[in-house]
Amino acid sequence: MRRLETDVRILDVETAFSYKAYRATLKFGGAVKGPGARSGADLNVAVLVETRDGRRAVGRGSMVLGAAWSWPSQVVPSFMVTDFMRNLAVRYGGELRRRDAYGHPMEHALETEPLLLELADEIIEQYAPGEPMPRMCALVVGAAFDAALHDAFGNALGLDAYAALGPEHVSWDLSRYLGPAFKGRYPADYLKPRYDETLPVFHLVGGYDPLTPGDVGPADPRDEYPADLAGWVKRDGVFCHKVKMRGNDLDWDVERTVDVHHVVREALAGSGRSEVYLTSDANEMCRDVEYVIEYLHKVRERSPEAYDAILYVEQPTTRHLFERPLDVARAAELKPILADEALSGLEAMDEALRQGYTGVALKTCKGQSNSLLMLAKATEAGVPYSVQDLTLTGLGLVQSVGFAARIRPIMGVEANARQFCPGASRREEQVHPGIFRARDGLLRTGSLRGPGLGYRFEEFDPLVV
Repeated sequence: MRRLETDVRILDVETAFSYKAYRATLKFGGAVKGPGARSGADLNVAVLVETRDGRRAVGRGSMVLGAAWSWPSQVVPSFMVTDFMRNLAVRYGGELRRRDAYGHPMEHALETEPLLLELADEIIEQYAPGEPMPRMCALVVGAAFDAALHDAFGNALGLDAYAALGPEHVSWDLSRYLGPAFKGRYPADYLKPRYDETLPVFHLVGGYDPLTPGDVGPADPRDEYPADLAGWVKRDGVFCHKVKMRGNDLDWDVERTVDVHHVVREALAGSGRSEVYLTSDANEMCRDVEYVIEYLHKVRERSPEAYDAILYVEQPTTRHLFERPLDVARAAELKPILADEALSGLEAMDEALRQGYTGVALKTCKGQSNSLLMLAKATEAGVPYSVQDLTLTGLGLVQSVGFAARIRPIMGVEANARQFCPGASRREEQVHPGIFRARDGLLRTGSLRGPGLGYRFEEFDPLVV
């Protein structure tokens, strides 16, 4: 590896937590988030770095501590998982502060990942022995620090962080992490030179979401935002929709998919846009591949138009690829099958492709650096990928949308906090209105500019919360 004057060392790390309430109930898989539930916790990180030649800057990152998604334990309750994740964040931040090494942000993140996992094991052994913290859960914690390092690096150099991923600023090539086939390749080789100006937004249709005004019940919110799917379509023009399946009720899943397609098409009538795109997400709840095949066949029988609108099915069965392997290739003959919860690392990606998955879901909650590695692997393998959400708010959503706008995901980007907790991003929305409010079914990235990850944090109004 070459010595670069732009390599950075970590001088200081600050961690803080913020909390948000959900305005509406969100049901996915076997989990429910919503009014009356414990507020969601976000991890907020600030990192001070210094280059070898003495330039200093602060970078920031934020990530929702998605306990129910990253560790759907049958033994440890979700609120305890969140507590463990907070504990891990504090301890990992302390270890990063003591790290005496120069490197690129990807080096810092990837080389300290084993330490992150060791700390997770220590915490669980101390407070809840018996069930280890999954790798995915620890990665979600590490993701905020990873983002802050990339942001700080760009800020120190006065560069867009995505412009600092080539040989001028990275002293190693991707063969270091991905093997000899990537000799001479750099993360920048898989990125667009500029942000796409617009991205279609995927609107999430949760398991409890009302579809029409007639479905709205007394427990649904009465506020400035729509309470039903048709209202959202008319307000924001959303034409891409992610349908949450039950995965254990075939008739309901089929009817729900067909109904969503019908409601969206009707609500778009007269808007000048006729196309409707759907994805189906069971969050691992399908018992086997046969369920997925039967679901797709029955949707096609009920509505060929709804079937044609389905772009892919996301993680229909278990995330435990190595423990419970399944051949999903037969389902993938009907529609692409994307790995999401199963995608906890590079080995898992390889195993998913061996088991017949035909695409992957990239998420910044798995880490900016890991996502860049998976992006390179997917691109070289000719595998399509999506950019998915974790109900990201604030800087977390700005990062995710920015990432999607520099790559080539399937259709667009998911951003569902605008539906379920829009009030949590009021400061960021003042600077990035096009990222937090869709128009004509599109998010707009014109506000992403300047160094780092394009947050423009110095412009945020500290009085707005």
